[in-house]
Amino acid sequence: MYAYAQQDNRPNIIVILADDLGYSDMGCYGGEIQTPNLDKLAQEGIRFNSFYNASRSCPTRASLLTGLYPHQAGIGRMTFNDNLPGYRGQLTENGVTIAEVLKEAGYQTGMVGKWHIAETPLKSDQREWLAHHVYHEDFADKACYPVNRGFDDFYGIIYGVANYFDPFSLVNGDIPVRNVPKDYYITRALSDSAVSYVNRYANADKPFFLYLSYTAPHWPLHALPEDIKKYENTYKVGWDAIREKRYERMKELGIFSGADNFLTTRQSPKKWEDNPTKEWDARAMAVHAAMVDRMDQGIGELIDALEKNNQLDNTLILFLSDNGCSSEVCQNYSEGENDRPDMTRIGEKIIYPRKKEVLPGSELSYASIGPIWANVANTPFRFWKAKSYEGGINTPLIAFWPKGINKGKGGITNQPGHVIDIMATCIDLAKAKYPKKYQGNSILPLEGKSLVPILKGSKRKGHEYLGFEHFNEKAFIAKDGWKIIQPGNKAQWELYNLNEDRTEMHNVADKYPDRLAKMQKQYEEWAKRCMVVPSPK
Repeated sequence: MYAYAQQDNRPNIIVILADDLGYSDMGCYGGEIQTPNLDKLAQEGIRFNSFYNASRSCPTRASLLTGLYPHQAGIGRMTFNDNLPGYRGQLTENGVTIAEVLKEAGYQTGMVGKWHIAETPLKSDQREWLAHHVYHEDFADKACYPVNRGFDDFYGIIYGVANYFDPFSLVNGDIPVRNVPKDYYITRALSDSAVSYVNRYANADKPFFLYLSYTAPHWPLHALPEDIKKYENTYKVGWDAIREKRYERMKELGIFSGADNFLTTRQSPKKWEDNPTKEWDARAMAVHAAMVDRMDQGIGELIDALEKNNQLDNTLILFLSDNGCSSEVCQNYSEGENDRPDMTRIGEKIIYPRKKEVLPGSELSYASIGPIWANVANTPFRFWKAKSYEGGINTPLIAFWPKGINKGKGGITNQPGHVIDIMATCIDLAKAKYPKKYQGNSILPLEGKSLVPILKGSKRKGHEYLGFEHFNEKAFIAKDGWKIIQPGNKAQWELYNLNEDRTEMHNVADKYPDRLAKMQKQYEEWAKRCMVVPSPK
């Protein structure tokens, strides 16, 4: 254990991760959703316009927490074991979490929210278990729970999807939470828990690391009526009007300074005026907005708690999304399977409105916004979650640290970064050491690089490249801003110059075959080194 003086001046670190948040959903990135607290963090901190994730929930979380690429961390796909080194379905023992490293360095460590990086084998009575009609003690191997991967405290879910009003796989520490109050709403509960942790940690003589991993705004579309009401008319103007307004606002804010004409063509040819389900679709996006709004309210409460405890000035807050907005139409999935309930605790049937026959919002409906609104939420990009285009892997990132960010407050940096850099940043600020061995296991070398130089207003030496692969969606970005993409094993590789074509509108693979070939070779070398191969069929 590291020894520090009674007055420890190292910063607290809070990482806040949203789930399936669109690139332009927040006001400070161009959106119409009311996010005054996140906007304030942006105004008093800095925003990144080229920060990258691993395109889906569990790979991003594994990468963020370990500073490794997701396959190295054991989760190249989902939380099911494919019996290959890069696809174990849970965190490897050959990596360490931020919490494990910072705990060794004398930090208090707490987590609130969604874990989703442990293998979750299904039970024979899964349907009844999802509805809380039967009880099992373990949602996964408890050795893989947060409290056994460096976190002193944990309140949240082990699985990846939640009924917001009565969540499955909810635990406190490693003990299942068997009942919740009648007025329970998970976003509010997670925020309240984060506040309670801060109130407790502030009384100690050492700093803390808090990982606040919201489920919002991941489907199902569940929100509080008072939050939905704020947006009941907002989206009745349709897809194009909202997307165009976001784009214009992004230009005003200078999200991509110097860029012009960077709005991609909307990916659906459908016209709002010809849409027979306008009422349902407007309501769906209103619920999505309400979910983001409630998350922002909770972040405001967390900021207030930091301020009241005299902790705000020396706390680094990083806010980002795990991937682009989701295009999934979850009402078409099979109900009562995996992590999707088909009935409530008291036996009421949950409707999966495949024909949009029931409006979303309540616990008795199970739906998502779908691809057209996802394309809007990810303005100005193409595509969405699970893809290796910018709409899938580019995340908004806000960094706020009153004591540490002195230059360029309120500004936007175009220096690229990746979720692997968050571990390195934490180590830098905590004056910690990344281990070569931990609990008898050899630890893979850290892939990330500290963001602190950027936070201090300097130019950092960035990555030589960034690699991406998820379900055969491949991409590779070189340090000079060129990017290749292969959207599926049988697809042709594409080439984009992000310096001039930030939103990937012009595939120039035919124009620069030598550059393409060189980058393909570099991708294959990265894939071999980072355990992308061998891969499942």
